[in-house]
Amino acid sequence: MKDYAIPTEDGRSLRGRILNLALELGALQYGEFTLSSGQSSNYYFDGRLLTLYPEGAGLVTRALLPLINACGAEAVGGPTIGADPMVGALVYASQLEGIPLRGFLVRGEIKAHGTRRMVEGPLKEGSRVAVLDDTCSTGGSLLHAISAAEALNCHVVKVLTVLDRAMGGGEHLRNRGYDFTALLGIGVEGTVRVL
Repeated sequence: MKDYAIPTEDGRSLRGRILNLALELGALQYGEFTLSSGQSSNYYFDGRLLTLYPEGAGLVTRALLPLINACGAEAVGGPTIGADPMVGALVYASQLEGIPLRGFLVRGEIKAHGTRRMVEGPLKEGSRVAVLDDTCSTGGSLLHAISAAEALNCHVVKVLTVLDRAMGGGEHLRNRGYDFTALLGIGVEGTVRVL
């Protein structure tokens, strides 16, 4: 093992630690919330509170990196803001592991100045890529990032999220042929659980 290699740990145990830390940090809260879609929810998840916290970034990276390496991805990216901290942590950790990944971020829309790119970062055309986000509701943000990567002739080999809100997005991605995995999901009683 390399000097700075990420310690391996059982995936289910890591996911349990992610869930517990999300509760501890207030990244996961239960109550009555209105989502950006206008729908109501009995919980709220702010993935950035988890992935921008040192321990949270480490746990999420340790849970996702083996999944990304297993599918042979050469790059990892996703929609900007939710994916930003995860992409940065994964790129750094992959370098320490000796299997470096390139990172990329997908803008919501093309900027009107500069290079006018939708995809930012050193993504090579035709790469095998993993696309990720902190949450998946309808799958719209993930599909936007997937489309941007595919427009560069990249092959999407994995789609990942920390939390699948069970609002149809994960199922929609699978139905379109994407290999979708979430670390956490929603139980029948409406609480977040380890998958």
